[in-house]
Amino acid sequence: MNSTAAAPDPAPTDPGDPPRPIRVFLLDDHEVVRRGLRDLLGGEPGIEVVGEAASGEQALVRGPALRPDVAVLDVRLPDGNGITVCRELRSLMPELACLMLTSFDDEDALLDAIMAGAAGYVLKQIKGSDLVTAVRTVASGQSLLDPATTARLMRSLRGPESEAPPEDARLSALNERERAILALIGEGLTNRQIGGKLYLSEKTVKNHISRMLAKLGVERRVQAAVIAAQVMPSGTAPKAEPGSPPSQGSTVG
Repeated sequence: MNSTAAAPDPAPTDPGDPPRPIRVFLLDDHEVVRRGLRDLLGGEPGIEVVGEAASGEQALVRGPALRPDVAVLDVRLPDGNGITVCRELRSLMPELACLMLTSFDDEDALLDAIMAGAAGYVLKQIKGSDLVTAVRTVASGQSLLDPATTARLMRSLRGPESEAPPEDARLSALNERERAILALIGEGLTNRQIGGKLYLSEKTVKNHISRMLAKLGVERRVQAAVIAAQVMPSGTAPKAEPGSPPSQGSTVG
């Protein structure tokens, strides 16, 4: 018989109440690092450190019980890695934003973190104020991945120019418009730039991207960019055709 009582539903909040603090959970095998993170983040207004763990096993037991908004996870752990913890915690708490913290500028780890659904990836050399900003950023639902690092990762995934790879099964569910948008995401274009290339409104591009992410089985745009870099050869992104009339937000798919 399961004796664990279910957590009560949170009480309704009054619009005049102060906003609920960002609940942060820490995972690092070094006590000194955890203490420093706890003191740094816990001293910030609107942020509450609700718990910590020294191993992946501890994190998977304590994290779900504490229901944090953000988990700051060390990538390298004595009993595994924070990327696996990120994936498993998010399978239990899909709304959790994971911020990966590492001493190494490791492209393989960055790629794994992106595909595990991490919202951000920062080096331990980061300034304290920048880490606080990173926690607030991912807590708000945004991604935080260094653009230069991400661009370098995309270039390394594409590698030297070569023959087109065989058709990837993940692309089979996409229609022609979605494939074009995926290719442009892989080139690093914003929604506005994609709309300019394809003569679509930003809202239409956003709608296409939402459907495309669902078909690919990923949540974040940067995950789609990784897939594009892996399975779509460079140069497949469509080019704008001068003189073609704008479609005024056409949703042709």
